[in-house]
Amino acid sequence: MPHILLGDDDEELTQLLQEYLHNHGVTCDCVHDGEAVIQKLKTASNNVLNGAAAYDLLVLDIMMPKIDGLSVLRQLPNISDIPVIMLTAKGEEIDRIIGLELGADDYITKPCNPRELLARINAVIKRTNAAASEHTPLPESRLYLDQNQRLCQIDGIELQVTGTEFDLLVALLKQKGEVVSKAWLSEHVLQRELQPFDRSLDVHVSRLRKKLQPFHEEPIKAVRGKGYQLVL
Repeated sequence: MPHILLGDDDEELTQLLQEYLHNHGVTCDCVHDGEAVIQKLKTASNNVLNGAAAYDLLVLDIMMPKIDGLSVLRQLPNISDIPVIMLTAKGEEIDRIIGLELGADDYITKPCNPRELLARINAVIKRTNAAASEHTPLPESRLYLDQNQRLCQIDGIELQVTGTEFDLLVALLKQKGEVVSKAWLSEHVLQRELQPFDRSLDVHVSRLRKKLQPFHEEPIKAVRGKGYQLVL
C-alpha cells in the first residue's frame, strides 16, 4: 500500500482527501504547514536508516503558513529525493512553472477532484517504481544512467536530477539521435496525454537542458512542431 505525505493548511480538505485515498488503498499522513512537512520528511529519512519504509510521494500545497511550498521545494534536495505533486490555485501558472523548475514532478490545481489526485499519485509512483526496476540496456553515451540506483553521470561526474528528469533522460537516450514527440514523452514519462497549453514537459526539459549545458552547448535539441532530440 503506497504511503504518502500531504502538506496543506486546509484541514477540511486534507481530511476529505485522506479518507478518499485511504478507501482507495493509499495511506496518507497530513500536516498543515511547511515546517511540519520538512520535519516529517527529516524524521522519515532518519527512520529509513533504521529500516523503516520511506514515504512514496509528497503532495504539497504552495500556499502554506510558516514556510510556503516553494520554499519547501528549495530545501527538499538536502532532505529527500521523494517525488512531489504540487497543489496550486487555479490560474496561478507562474507558481506551477516555478514549482516544476524547482524539481516537482507534477501538479494539480485546486479545488482538486480526489479521483484525479489519486490518478496522479498512482501515475507518479508507478513511473518511479517502474524506472527503478528497469533493466533495459541503454546505448553507449557520455551519459551513464544507473536505472537501479537512479544515478546520472556524465563523463564520470554525477548530476543531481529529479525523478522525472531521470526518466526523461532514459526515454531520450533509448532513442538517441531520433526526434521523440512531445505526445509520446508526455504519455510515457509523465503518464498522461499531452494537453493544450500544458507546459510541464517543456519546463522539465528546459531544467534538464540547463544541467547538461556545461558539457554540451545544445544537449537536447527542440525540433519545432515535432519534439525533442538528445544529441549529447
